[in-house]
Amino acid sequence: MEEPCCLDSSSSCAERKYLSNVSPATIEWYTHSLIWLRTESPSQNELKDAVLRMRERGLKATGCNSHIRAINAYLHWAARATIKCSPACSHPRVAYLTESQTLLPTFPLAHVALITNYKAKGFYPRRLQLIVLSLLDTGCRIDEVLSLKVEDCDLDNLLLTVTGKGRKQRRIPFSLELRRVLVRYTADFCPHPRELLFATRRGRKLGRRVVLRDVKLLCARLGFDSPARTLHAFRHTFANQLSQARRLCVPPTEGAWTLHPRDDAALREPDDGGLQRDAPTG
Repeated sequence: MEEPCCLDSSSSCAERKYLSNVSPATIEWYTHSLIWLRTESPSQNELKDAVLRMRERGLKATGCNSHIRAINAYLHWAARATIKCSPACSHPRVAYLTESQTLLPTFPLAHVALITNYKAKGFYPRRLQLIVLSLLDTGCRIDEVLSLKVEDCDLDNLLLTVTGKGRKQRRIPFSLELRRVLVRYTADFCPHPRELLFATRRGRKLGRRVVLRDVKLLCARLGFDSPARTLHAFRHTFANQLSQARRLCVPPTEGAWTLHPRDDAALREPDDGGLQRDAPTG
């Protein structure tokens, strides 16, 4: 099968990095998306050919649209336009593919109970369990959790300081149940306040794919298959339970692991266009 050709996008990425101050993740997204272009000034037919090659490689409509968004941004930059990209721009652009509207994947409550009641022993199982409990209890994105430092955990006021999309910091409340696990974990494995909470044995940031592998293995060990978009499904599960609790006006059950409905700050994310009412879905 034909491989995509790599486009030299260093000038575009350097300008966005140093003049627009975008994050390293955004630079990686641009670099990975622009490899589908064969030339620096593609024609409309060449842009269509790029989309065809994406589909032939097995990319879904959502994955193609992610690359198309970066390609359109590059085309606007290459045209040296001085205004925001709009239909009035004369440069070529790629049309977005129609995406199917499906239900967001979540963990059933029975599976959540199996995960939360799992008795973890040792550094690696306890680290994985705390990551999962943090995702379920706060609704944070996986990178926000993996970037946490010990000093970001305010155990007195039950608040986590996370850095999300666009390098925006916000404070997320968490439950007493999560605090108990946090206290035991930090006392055993995280003596220094400035170190990463979920670091590797060498003190480096834990990789997202490592967590994904371990979560899938944990789900298989507990006797069920992990849902699609496994790590982000924790966020969907939190949003689903939070939305139901608010509709029914049901307070958290005492002594049970609950997704508490007192979190308003965690949901006020102007950078996330995928919110459905109060619940985070993006």
